[in-house]
Amino acid sequence: MSQSPADPTRPIDETVVGFTPPPAPGDDAVIEGRTVRLERLNAARHAADIHAAAHGADWIWDYLGYGPFRSEAEYRAWMEGVEAGRDPCFYAFVDKASGRALGLGSLMRVDVPNGVIEVGHIMITPAMQRTTAASEAIMLMVGWAFRNGYRRVEWKCDALNAPSRAAADRYGFSPEGVFRQHMIIKGRNRDTAWFAMTDRDWPAIRARWDAWLAPSNFDAEGRQREPLMGRDRQAG
Repeated sequence: MSQSPADPTRPIDETVVGFTPPPAPGDDAVIEGRTVRLERLNAARHAADIHAAAHGADWIWDYLGYGPFRSEAEYRAWMEGVEAGRDPCFYAFVDKASGRALGLGSLMRVDVPNGVIEVGHIMITPAMQRTTAASEAIMLMVGWAFRNGYRRVEWKCDALNAPSRAAADRYGFSPEGVFRQHMIIKGRNRDTAWFAMTDRDWPAIRARWDAWLAPSNFDAEGRQREPLMGRDRQAG
């Protein structure tokens, strides 16, 4: 932080040096992980798997602006409408063990000039919830952003969505407040909780993610020995 040359009582922030606007997402057809593979969303390949895995779990749509879908055909039509988009840019979460798409998410609200991007539209079916693959899918999207030169990655959710807020903390996002009466979703008010991490946060967060994901952190049954972000992390 420095002072305004015109008025020393008015502080101004540091100059951003060496920043090059990053690429928009979408050119990577596949983002590979150890337990999960992110594939650009394609209704022909992914709709049947994800719809089947979500069947009977209508609650997973509670905080999203769409769904539940009454049939696979209806879900496929929705997916066909978003699969080619660049903002949001959707990826299917393909579990490597089963080869099935069991969730999806997007890179969205892409602000290339400022190097800001959001991870959103997260929908993880019960078959993938609480698995290594589910956590790694989020890591891959965040990692893509910082690897490509973004300065800030955001996570937003309904302020009443306690599991999403807990996930944001677990992944290493910092809370930045609640925007009241931010949106109307399915005719209901939505207050939005905002979280973010920056490129300055990223090296330490990545080190903890890498340690958590290492094969040595899992026993023969695939159970984690130490939880993601460690037991010493304090909720924000």
